[in-house]
Amino acid sequence: MLRAETKARARALQMLYAWELTGNLPISETATRLARLTGPDPLVFDRAEALATGVVEAAESLDRETEAAADNWRLSRIGTVERNILRLATYELRLGEEPPKVVINEAVQLAHWFAGAKAPAFINGVLDRIAHSLGRL
Repeated sequence: MLRAETKARARALQMLYAWELTGNLPISETATRLARLTGPDPLVFDRAEALATGVVEAAESLDRETEAAADNWRLSRIGTVERNILRLATYELRLGEEPPKVVINEAVQLAHWFAGAKAPAFINGVLDRIAHSLGRL
């Protein structure tokens, strides 16, 4: 069974993916639509919506930080799922509420579940560099 925190990260990723694909539909509306599909779980959805909202509010600076850490990769060349995993994890690294290794491991797990075969290693490398630049590792 997955921890509530892991489920919340997966739901936040789904919200961010929908947010980006729908042309930046408000996260609250995205969360409502997703809850209708998957069933509401307040413990998961409240945290997921808070994470997704924080990411959306800081998206520009998160993108700059990610692009700086992703050697030779423009953000536009990174897939939508991978880009949003990086945004979410970078946001959590900035918050500092979770140990950086937990944030990175969970992001790599999301990449295993939702992204391509090469994504987990890419995500791990970029987040490791970001965590070091933030002084978290």
